Amino acid sequence: MTALQLTNVCKSFGEFEVLKDINLTVENGEFVVFVGPSGCGKSTLLRVIAGLEDATKGTVAIGDEVVNIVPPAKRGIAMVFQSYALYPHLSVRDNMTLGLKQEKQPAAVIDERVNKAVQMLDLSAYVDRRPSDLSGGQRQRVAIGRAIVRDPKLFLFDEPLSNLDAALRMNTRIEIAELHRKLSASMIYVTHDQTEAMTLADKIVVLRDGRIEQVGSPMELYNNPANQFVAGFLGSPAMNFFKKGPVEVPENGTLGVRPEHLRIVKNGRIKGTVAHVEWLGGDTNLLVNSDQGEPFTVRVFGQDATRVGADIALDFDDSAAFIFDHAAMRVRT
Repeated sequence: MTALQLTNVCKSFGEFEVLKDINLTVENGEFVVFVGPSGCGKSTLLRVIAGLEDATKGTVAIGDEVVNIVPPAKRGIAMVFQSYALYPHLSVRDNMTLGLKQEKQPAAVIDERVNKAVQMLDLSAYVDRRPSDLSGGQRQRVAIGRAIVRDPKLFLFDEPLSNLDAALRMNTRIEIAELHRKLSASMIYVTHDQTEAMTLADKIVVLRDGRIEQVGSPMELYNNPANQFVAGFLGSPAMNFFKKGPVEVPENGTLGVRPEHLRIVKNGRIKGTVAHVEWLGGDTNLLVNSDQGEPFTVRVFGQDATRVGADIALDFDDSAAFIFDHAAMRVRT
């Protein structure tokens, strides 16, 4: 049985169409990440799944039930928001038990679920504290715990790490991944951060302008992007695109080469001048202006001695390059 089935889902606000003919299957136990630029429709799609917005057209099925007219509280979902949405006057334990009490769950069931979630999320030392006494990362773990105790069919995460600093984001990301492995639960996670998408997902759904551009595993999308948008969106630093390529491309086409596939050589097909150097410790990014006037990035593993103003030549294996036609669709490697 699938966890979620979206069939021809559309959503409009007045005459503005936000979601356009969305078709997607989420299997039981999958961790699926919706990713795309701001305004692509990913949060709206999550809200349609949750029942916080009604689909204008199409069907939303959770498990084996079509839920288009089912209210959010009856859909068997639990949602974790960017803002935590904790009650400030309640303790950690009371925040986690409130929803179960409103469902009139037996006290023994409430205690069992909350104690399990507290242990799983390492919150034992904080159960009597209020949210104001917790760090941002701890508050987010409480919000996740509140979702876990609901024992939902489907977890929905709406950019849950956006309010955390870089170190906390990484730690909480690892905790969410471990949680998924422990629960074997179906999860949908919305983010604009492609690093989060690549490191968390079993399956990534790339959206643009309300449409799905491509669906696949992180490495499938990275190694075999369907078009130039997907190729440029996934990867850090982003893929380089050359209109005046050193290899033959279709008329009005584009050559794509990832920064890590460019190498500095004595006599290469690409020549340019280093405009900026980013020393990151484990590797170095060279920002280069080509002789053809096109900026691009070279990723060099390790600590490179190249300096700003240096003239360099570069090359790449043709098998590592991507060719896109005038419609930005991939035509070959």
